[in-house]
Amino acid sequence: MSPSRRIRVLIIDDSASVRQTLRSILETAPDIEILGTAADPFIAARRIQEEVPDVILLDLEMPRMDGLTFLRKLMEQKPIPVIICSTLTETGSRMLFDVLEAGAVDVLPKPRIDTRQFLLESSVRFCDAVRAAARAKLRAPRSATRLVEAKLSADAVLPPPVLGRRVGETQRVVCLGASTGGTEALRDVLEALPADRPGLVIVQHMPERFTAAFAKRLDGLCAIAVKEAEDGDPVLRGQALIAPGGRHLLLQRQGDHYRVAVKDGPLVSRHRPSVDVLFRSAAQGAGANALGILMTGMGDDGANGLLEMRRSGSPTVAQDEESCVVFGMPKEAIDRGAAAKILPLHRLHLEIQRFDLPSSVR
Repeated sequence: MSPSRRIRVLIIDDSASVRQTLRSILETAPDIEILGTAADPFIAARRIQEEVPDVILLDLEMPRMDGLTFLRKLMEQKPIPVIICSTLTETGSRMLFDVLEAGAVDVLPKPRIDTRQFLLESSVRFCDAVRAAARAKLRAPRSATRLVEAKLSADAVLPPPVLGRRVGETQRVVCLGASTGGTEALRDVLEALPADRPGLVIVQHMPERFTAAFAKRLDGLCAIAVKEAEDGDPVLRGQALIAPGGRHLLLQRQGDHYRVAVKDGPLVSRHRPSVDVLFRSAAQGAGANALGILMTGMGDDGANGLLEMRRSGSPTVAQDEESCVVFGMPKEAIDRGAAAKILPLHRLHLEIQRFDLPSSVR
């Protein structure tokens, strides 16, 4: 898409008030235009035949055809970046993963207009999500075989594990940050990790209530434990803590161990949770004992924080352009000299496992 052309958006929702709210939000951005609206997928299909949008905002619960069925048909016949905008995804972890596996670029809650601050933050979130979706590289359907091959590659490349490690609080910690495309990318990384690995602390840009469902689903798929972080949680070997949507996550040192703090606060780098907040706290509290990894996403959140980690002695990694859905955040980190290594997605779990090895065998 030409950088000078406005991003054309099609809104599909059976609620007239929601369609109007989304239109009002997106029309505040000079680089976005509303191509049209549709009350159901059948009307939307006719509009797409007339003019193809750059991005689609799609509800899930609609008459005549549900959004998930339409999404799957669309990705089979004419792939277009789709952002799911629905209340249904807030309560169903299975539905959340279904839409992501079917090819949705992002998932957002329907905007509320009950407070001016919430509407303002919704405007930032929706406009940024549309911009990211317009630049996204659509992923092919998930392949279970590829994940098995990734795990086998770890056994072939890495030295044997050191026996006798205690699963408990850790002196090393892995900090990961991601945005657009990160839900599926994080799943790739976490599914490939053996159970006994350093504790992971993760910021994935997601709205409130979605992260609990995301963590619960990953917990059922991965050898490591995965949970939504709570204030004061210890960082444990074999466990990943995911920042709750709408709140910042910080790493704090307590003696030889680490805990996390979950904090309210303003948007940082246009986000809450912010990767910069996590990475800066890791630089201050962990230094060389923390590994920083910045993954796919739009914008520059995490770039400055990763640079602070590198200056504090942390090993740092940025995901490479080819494997990113959106090469925004990693590119900013690379341009600022924050990334000591640039690696494809399928090698990130290997880097985490190497970080856990004695320095003599890394």
